[in-house]
Parts: sequence; structure tokens; C-alpha cells
Amino acid sequence: MDRYLLEQDIPGSRVGPEPTTDCFTAIMHGEVEGVIPGNALIVDPNKPFRKLNPFGNTFLNRFQCAQMPNQVLESISIIDTPGILSGAKQRVSRGYDFPAVLRWFAERVDLIILLFDAHKLEISDEFSEAIGALKGNEDKLRVVLNKADMVGTQQLMRVYGALMWSLGKVFGTPEVLRVYIGSFWSEPLLVTDNRKLFELEEEDLFADIQNLPRNAALRKLNDLVKRARLVRVHAHIISYLKQEMPSVFRKDNKKKNLIYQLPVIFTKIQLQHNISAGDFPDCAKMQFKTLKPNLMAALDELLSSDIAKLMPLLRQEELEAGDQLGVQGGAFLGTRAGPFTEGYPFAEENGERCEEDEDWVVTKDKPKYDEIFYNLAPNEGKLSGTKAKDWMVSTRLPNSVLGRIWKLSDVDRDGMLDDEEFALASHLIEVKLEGHGLPPELPSRLIPPSKRRQKGSDA
Repeated sequence: MDRYLLEQDIPGSRVGPEPTTDCFTAIMHGEVEGVIPGNALIVDPNKPFRKLNPFGNTFLNRFQCAQMPNQVLESISIIDTPGILSGAKQRVSRGYDFPAVLRWFAERVDLIILLFDAHKLEISDEFSEAIGALKGNEDKLRVVLNKADMVGTQQLMRVYGALMWSLGKVFGTPEVLRVYIGSFWSEPLLVTDNRKLFELEEEDLFADIQNLPRNAALRKLNDLVKRARLVRVHAHIISYLKQEMPSVFRKDNKKKNLIYQLPVIFTKIQLQHNISAGDFPDCAKMQFKTLKPNLMAALDELLSSDIAKLMPLLRQEELEAGDQLGVQGGAFLGTRAGPFTEGYPFAEENGERCEEDEDWVVTKDKPKYDEIFYNLAPNEGKLSGTKAKDWMVSTRLPNSVLGRIWKLSDVDRDGMLDDEEFALASHLIEVKLEGHGLPPELPSRLIPPSKRRQKGSDA
């Protein structure tokens, strides 16, 4: 899915139908493409990974950072986790505490995406253990049912129901997780019955991701408040337990008795200090510390006063950001292009000049494309967005890819395609079907000859 969002191969990655790596990969922006190994990564003061050192060499040998100049990565970074093991593979030890590493990342990221394949849905024991490590971060969690074009509508409904049932059983909570259904790869759709559903689901997921930079500060504040509340409850519990402990004799017996009575003690503290039951920790994770009244007073001041002062600042930052588009580039370019979205705006032309006499790459195949174009009955020499879309959809490419192709092909931004623009769109579709990537901007050799003259006169 990372490659789908970035529309670019990731340095050091291998693509395959099964998990091909046991690596955690941080995919980040960098002017020079390359891979930084884990042991070098944790000593880099410009990277936020120094706290991963306690997980040891075995983990660090399976941790790396892939840097690349990609527009999407200017706004967000992506942590790609290893594929989850299933069946007999689960008996092979990873050599490090996999759930603990997942928990470390889950506490620090803004969004967690669980990826399932619709054609081979399975929640293995390791997957259940991994999901358990994410507990407490359900507000960040999204589920993607991927490759949904590989099954028909009836089977997809069954798979979706089975997934929701399995997730509810693993999480053990009544809340329903948001599940996005689609085909988040750039291959042609095998079953096209649910294309519209996939399109709407992709738009929702992309909107969720695009809002991450805007909400980053609010997310950090939310995590700070959550941690502060937990610290306050923990301090009250420890204080109560310390008061109940004898000063000299029979400490062991009293400690065992107090541990046994922790649920009752939690209820007493809850009523005494008016604390929500949901803020109390797991009894098994309690540790004994000494409560310092001055620190507790400072913590109360943080929660009641200091954090409240931050909210107007966040609001001001939000107003200053205005209508910024959030994450841009990669697959996100197709979400605001042409007839593949409702009420689409057109981007400004970049005004780049090109050589008028440079050969047009599409020329040799233009007669073939012209035959298709005129069979589609253009009006006054141009195809409307609706007619062009109907033909483009027949190629079975995902809508985000077709949106990119439309944005590149509608050179004059009039919402229609003339014969040259249609030929360009057809050429780009063939390029994509052959497995090649799309350019971020139209190079001069692909600009239709008539549009080159137009650009030259505009400049």
C-alpha cells in the first residue's frame, strides 16, 4: 500500500504476494534516495528513533529508514511493519519483542492502518497478539480490506462480516472500527462490480490521511492529556497503597492482601477523588513508588490550567492554515482531478515552455487512438468528461490512477478531451497497464503539439 500512496518504488523494498521482509521500515523524505540501517539510525540526532535502542541488536538489524524525494513524504512519514506470520511460520521466533515494538510505534504515530486481504482473510495468533499491543490507541486505528476486487459482491459481504466479527472478538469492545473497502494497488480491477464503492472508500481514506498534518498538534495535545491523567491516577493508587503498608512487620502478607484487593481499592480511590473508572490501569502492571505532593500539585495545574491555555493557540494555528490541502503528491493527486471526483477544481498551469519541434511520443499510435476517439462520438471535436470517463473506466484501472491520467491529459484544463488529449490519455493508460509509473508532471515530449504552441504564446 505504501507504493500505491507514493506511486514510487521504495528503496530496499521487494514486492511479493507474501510478506517478503521481517523489517520495520521508516519511509521518510530525503533529497538523496537511500537506506539507513537501524544501528546508524538510532544515533542520528535528526531522527526520532533514539529511544528504540533498548530493543537490542536483533531488532535494530531489522529496522531501517528508506529516504526518498517524494512530495507525499514532505507532509507525512510512514512506518511499514513486517508482514504478520501465519500457520507454521508463527513458531519461528523473531528474536525480539515484536508486540512491544508495535506498542512503542503505536503510542507515537498519528494513524494506524491494519491491512487485510479480502481473498485470504485470516487473523492468526500473532495477528491477535499484535492487535492486543495496539489497545489503548483505538482512536488512531483504521482497517483496510484490500484487494476487494478479487472477490464478487456476495463473497465480499461475507468477508466483511467475518472481518468485523473477528475484530470485535479480538478487541473485546462494542465500538465498531472504521473499515475501508477497496483495491489499494495500481493493478486493473479483476471484478469491477463494486468500482463506485471502492472510489468512495478511497476518497474517505485519502481525506483521513490528508488531514493528518492539520491535526498533528491536536493529536499530540490529546496524547499529553491522556498520559497526564494516567500518571495522576497511578500516583493516587501508589499513595493509598503506601499508607496501608506496615512500617516494619508482616509486609509480605500485607502486600499480597493489598494486591488481592486492588479492584476494591480502585473503587475507593475513584469515589474519594472523583476519577473516572476508565482512567485506572491494569492491576497486573502496578509498581510501588513514593508520592510527592508538590509533583501532584504541578500535575493538577498542568491538567486544569496549562493545557487549557494551549487550546486557543491550536485554534489560531488552524485559522492560519486556512484551506491548505494537507498531504499532496503521489496517489493523492488523482483525488482532485477530472470527472473522477464530484465538482472537481482545475489546477493552474505551470507555464513551462517546451520545444515545439520535439517529437511527440504518441504520434506513432495516434491513428489507433483516433479511431476509438471518433467512435465515441465527440461533440464539436471534444469528448465530455462523462464520455471520456466511461471509456477510461473500461480499462479497469483504479479511479485514483485514472484521475492522475485525466489531470495529465486535460492539458488546457477545459474539462474535455480533444483528439490529441485523448491520444495522450490512451498512451498513459497503456503505459500504466504495462506496469510503468506515471510522471508527476507532463514532460515536454508528451505535451500534444497544438498545446505546445498554446503554451508558447501564453508565456
